[in-house]
Amino acid sequence: MTFPVLALRVNEENPDHHLWNNNGNWWLHYTVRMSDGSKRRIRKSLRTKEIIQARRLRDGEFSALKNGAKKTEQNYE
Repeated sequence: MTFPVLALRVNEENPDHHLWNNNGNWWLHYTVRMSDGSKRRIRKSLRTKEIIQARRLRDGEFSALKNGAKKTEQNYE
């Protein structure tokens, strides 16, 4: 059985980490590594045009993932 490991690399100087704007709509993107060595890229529309709302939605998504998946954190150099 495989299980996901959330691998976050966060640049503390960038409040919009893991977010990108695609034609006015904000999206969340991150990678989940599986215990069998495979990985999955996750891309999810946040369905908002407001960056403040996008940050809140991102933080909520990551909070929910942390409760359900093992997590590793790395910082950008």
